[in-house]
Amino acid sequence: MASKSDTAFRTIGELAEELGLPQHILRYWETRFPQLRPLQRAGNRRYYRPDDVALVKRIDRLLNREGYTIKGVQKLLAEKVAPEPEPQPSPVALPLAELKRIRALLADALEQDAA
Repeated sequence: MASKSDTAFRTIGELAEELGLPQHILRYWETRFPQLRPLQRAGNRRYYRPDDVALVKRIDRLLNREGYTIKGVQKLLAEKVAPEPEPQPSPVALPLAELKRIRALLADALEQDAA
């Protein structure tokens, strides 16, 4: 299946497949986390917006990887904890062109030192 854009809506089936979770778990989470409210169209077909997807991923991580209980996650979400910051690149990480420039300077310095 082709990957959808990060801004595209996802059906419950697509989101469940992406996370490796059964669909009924996502429906259950909707009953436990009032912040999780996907759009529902005719026939109760659910469409998860990008913010919903991010919330589901956060709930999944907290419950299934970090060991929180449902009540613990409810408390975290109710406290309106600030969204987690995006991981920042290491301050040591430099663009390739800059690294090549530094390497050339070091090579020149070694040549001058050897002479």
